[in-house]
Amino acid sequence: MRTLLIYPEFPKTFWSYEKILELVNRKVLLPPLGMVTVAALLPQHWEFKLADRNVREVSEAEWNWAELVIISGMIVQKADMAVQMAKAKQRGLPVAVGGPFASSTPDAPELDLADFKILDEGEITLPLFIEAIERGETKGRFSSEGEKPDVTGTPIPRFDLLELEAYDSMSVQFSRGCPFQCEFCDIIVLYGRKPRTKTPEQLVGELQYLYDLGWRRSIFLVDDNFIGNKRNAKLLLPAIKEWQIEHGYPFSFATEASVDLASDEDMMLMMAESRFDSVFLGIETPDEGSLETAKKLQNMRSSLEESVDRITSYGIRVMAGFIIGFDGEKTGAGQRIVEFVSRTGIPAAMMGMLQALPNTGLWHRLEKEGRLVQDKSSAKGVNQTNLLNFVPTRPIREIATEYVDAFCALYEPNAYMDRVYHYYLKVGEPRWQKYLKPADAKAKRPSWTDVRALAIVVWRQGIKRDTRGRFWRYMFGIARKNPSQLEQFLVVLAHNEHFMEYRSVVTMEIEGQLKTLPPELPPTTADVKELQPV
Repeated sequence: MRTLLIYPEFPKTFWSYEKILELVNRKVLLPPLGMVTVAALLPQHWEFKLADRNVREVSEAEWNWAELVIISGMIVQKADMAVQMAKAKQRGLPVAVGGPFASSTPDAPELDLADFKILDEGEITLPLFIEAIERGETKGRFSSEGEKPDVTGTPIPRFDLLELEAYDSMSVQFSRGCPFQCEFCDIIVLYGRKPRTKTPEQLVGELQYLYDLGWRRSIFLVDDNFIGNKRNAKLLLPAIKEWQIEHGYPFSFATEASVDLASDEDMMLMMAESRFDSVFLGIETPDEGSLETAKKLQNMRSSLEESVDRITSYGIRVMAGFIIGFDGEKTGAGQRIVEFVSRTGIPAAMMGMLQALPNTGLWHRLEKEGRLVQDKSSAKGVNQTNLLNFVPTRPIREIATEYVDAFCALYEPNAYMDRVYHYYLKVGEPRWQKYLKPADAKAKRPSWTDVRALAIVVWRQGIKRDTRGRFWRYMFGIARKNPSQLEQFLVVLAHNEHFMEYRSVVTMEIEGQLKTLPPELPPTTADVKELQPV
């Protein structure tokens, strides 16, 4: 079976990093891990081609070659999913769809052209699909009916199908699921609250496969909470560290984790010694009332500022997500986020307005209260330029204005540079470097691409713009006070090349959506009481 795997196009997002990728001659930040995992789960006597629409167009030769088309994606990719399905059907090709969008909203109109809907996790539903194909069936819908697979049997993804040079980082997965119960999160809906993990041998096998393919850049562990199963994470990290030492630390790692990482000194040390350079935390808001409303109680157990500082002290850069628009939120929430980010120094602070995702606790509560303004089939997914998809407890224009003002303030070039400088004064030394053999350390030299990218950043931020004085003062300050972090400091300064442009995208798209809204009527006292969180 000649199988064409198509990964749909993403809209511009906080993480698309176009301007940064241009500097290092890459097309996309991360590859479609789900698609190469699907390829590994399908019969290996089938033939495969993979077209990532974020890298290039699907060629006419690929359409002509294919006997079956498989498409997978997230909610924000649904528009291009529909386009690619239509192209396949125009050519008379059978189409199978799967992934987060199909699994959460299988009856969405964008999926009407699909012949097969392979829902939930592929370890369970792909065998059902294969059996149907072998029986000669031409349509089907396959669900796990709530069953969660044991991922210790998941094969190594077919990374060989990727155009590796197009990607800045590679993706691997260790665990699925999260033990917490945040009301707005769809991860626990899709993957459950009992984190399931691969074995250390599996994960190290994936690293070795990537190494054998020639990969030598960063790797993102896409786990939504890497420490959701702390016991198994602590079994994995020594294996990664040993492999890294044997191979000269060819990879740096990034991942996502809950804030309680800061209370586990052993975990932070093991991550630092394995060369985890950064971690994304779902901080969401410094407002405790909003955290309680969202059932994000784990963020209330200790000081969020102290947690950021503790993780940073291990040489692990903190990235964080923030949300505005929670029920009962007081005026000024956007400014309070800006102040929190400024105090902690977090360089990459992703902000978005709250979205009720299909089948989450938040979705069901708002549906019961009659406050949703869209149904499941029209859900847009998480993007930083989407207005709230429900009636909030304060005026939506106030929330949107605060959001735009806050985002623009966070990435104003001088303010960003101030924040990054003060943050890198407190970033701990890279703990993994003491395990690096002298020969391996000597072999690590910057590439011509890296040198060129640095030269462009120096020209733009250190000469051309009004940040020039700060740039040189701060660069020499880090070189003197925290020299082991100078390279990373310059890399993170370069990130604002993307954020500066993305500020205008956020402003334009939010203002455009606001113009389409009807005039807001002031809520009555009864309305306000009814919408207040219990």
